[in-house]
Amino acid sequence: MTNPRDPDAQTLILSLVGLVGLWVFAAWLSADPEILPGPWEVAQIAAAEASTGELWFHMGWTLFRVVMGFSIAMAVGMIIGLALGLVPALNRWFGPWVVVALNVPALVVIVLCYLWIGLNEVAAITAICVNKSAMVAVNIREGVWALDPKLTDMSRAFRMSRGARLAHVIMPQLWPFVAASTRNGLAIIWKIVLVVEFLGRSNGVGFQIHLYFQLFEVGYVLAYSLSFVGVMLAIEYLILQQWERRTTHWRRTVVAG
Repeated sequence: MTNPRDPDAQTLILSLVGLVGLWVFAAWLSADPEILPGPWEVAQIAAAEASTGELWFHMGWTLFRVVMGFSIAMAVGMIIGLALGLVPALNRWFGPWVVVALNVPALVVIVLCYLWIGLNEVAAITAICVNKSAMVAVNIREGVWALDPKLTDMSRAFRMSRGARLAHVIMPQLWPFVAASTRNGLAIIWKIVLVVEFLGRSNGVGFQIHLYFQLFEVGYVLAYSLSFVGVMLAIEYLILQQWERRTTHWRRTVVAG
């Protein structure tokens, strides 16, 4: 059973074709490929960069930072969210800290990490994790607060251990919130990675965007940006949506029943 909110393949393709058509029209209106090159010109640049290996090299570094930062941020955020949701005293004391972390601009966190740790990979990954962890923690905390109390009471009546309760009662109910954090977080975190690379790394898509920004090469900026957008869209539709359907299937089955 598919999620009615997700577009089917035909609608998705038509939507993307419409977006490309709008791009073609805008490029025609500008009448200046140095200001806004068309899709064909950008595709040629991307193909040329791919043939030399530059595109794959920099995309590989960006993808590595996305995966590392995202994985650590999800793990840290889930631990914090579970703790805040399950222990009211912790939420009273440390909940405001999470709110503060949510409202600190990502750019400030990135700059501070570079100033305190240095222009290195540790600072880059730390900045990514700090920016993302608070958002995950809030989503998971809300999920804990939405747990069915009847299932919790049942697990206590059957004297389930804490580990068994977490694995068989709490986590199955939290998977929709984890899936939402994953999809929303991945869409945000790769943009944070580009800023991290733009400001303080010597490789990656963000570094290339910085380089060609200085040279005023709009075509190259679009080629690198859209190539990585394509990678993230593939991850979104081919992996994350399928995983979300699997993790939320039991809820839809219960509702249908």
